[in-house]
Amino acid sequence: MDKEKIPVITINREYGAGGRALAKVLSERLKIPYYDKDFVTKTVKESGYDRDEVEREGEEISKAAQVIDSFFGSTVSYSSSYDAIFEAEKKVILELAKEPCIMVGRCANRILEEAGVDVVSIYLHAPHEMKLKRAEQLHEYGDEKPEKFMEKRDKQRANFYKTYTGCEISDASNYTLTFDVGKISVESIADMIIRIFDGVN
Repeated sequence: MDKEKIPVITINREYGAGGRALAKVLSERLKIPYYDKDFVTKTVKESGYDRDEVEREGEEISKAAQVIDSFFGSTVSYSSSYDAIFEAEKKVILELAKEPCIMVGRCANRILEEAGVDVVSIYLHAPHEMKLKRAEQLHEYGDEKPEKFMEKRDKQRANFYKTYTGCEISDASNYTLTFDVGKISVESIADMIIRIFDGVN
């Protein structure tokens, strides 16, 4: 496939639904880069915030933070670090989108669509038990119970997406394609996406 004809691909996902796994498979098969945790390093350089702040606030925003932002947001002296980091991520996303690539999360689908960039946006969801098993395998939950951690991450991502796009993250109308990973494997999803590209090109 002609690399120049591949659009930018964005992937949003429920926690444990395999967004990173799909990005990796597509990256290997299409021979284009994917960006997930790479956003942290690039956003640190763009924003001036330290790595811990970007990692903590780069794609998550709690309900408490939303309340604080809405309360202080109208005052001249108040500046939200969430907003500053999001603006830095937005610049990174627009810069990376100058070449075919795959982006995971960060409201990339809406940012690129609003900028008029050719983008194929994907959303992955999966059954609760399947996601929980994946969450346990990832071992990112620290001292929390895996189920509690998974639910918290999903809520934070949904709040972040809603705050910066005004849309619901799970609304299928926001995406080109949506997949239930409980019924279609990541490899099969990659096959379908590549066949779609072949058909279009």
